[in-house]
Amino acid sequence: MAKKSKQQVQEEEGESMELDTSQAEKKKDSDKSSYEELLNHVSIIAKPMASRKLTKRIYKLLKKASQHKGFVRNGLKDVQRRVRLGEKGLVIFAGDVTPVDIMCHMPAVCEEKNIPYIYTPSRLDLGHSLGLKRTSLMVLVREHPDYQSSYDELYAELKALPPQC
Repeated sequence: MAKKSKQQVQEEEGESMELDTSQAEKKKDSDKSSYEELLNHVSIIAKPMASRKLTKRIYKLLKKASQHKGFVRNGLKDVQRRVRLGEKGLVIFAGDVTPVDIMCHMPAVCEEKNIPYIYTPSRLDLGHSLGLKRTSLMVLVREHPDYQSSYDELYAELKALPPQC
């Protein structure tokens, strides 16, 4: 086996670096297009919808919060029950729920209880961010010291959103 010169090794590394950057650009483009594609399947009542950047921050918070038992409530029945019992936190809805009738009353309940809420484009991604293999229609996240800073930032941002009519 012949030895390669330093120049040949550097050229090969340069080519692999170019491939890595082009792959990163393709991934960014696919993230943009995938978010846009997900928005095509969202119901008409899904407002306020989280931006791409905010959606990523929400999923990161959910990933951290799901590691602490009892601080994340998942699913229609559980979240509905907890909100009506007076639990406070952030409520995240999936925007691509069909039929929408099963959850269209929940934003009004959240507004009544003064709980900030937002929609994300995909129920599958919402479930995966919790570490589940199934989809999730809605999630209630409560405060915890381990993720308090990101929780407070999201809480303030969602409170600042104008009410939807």
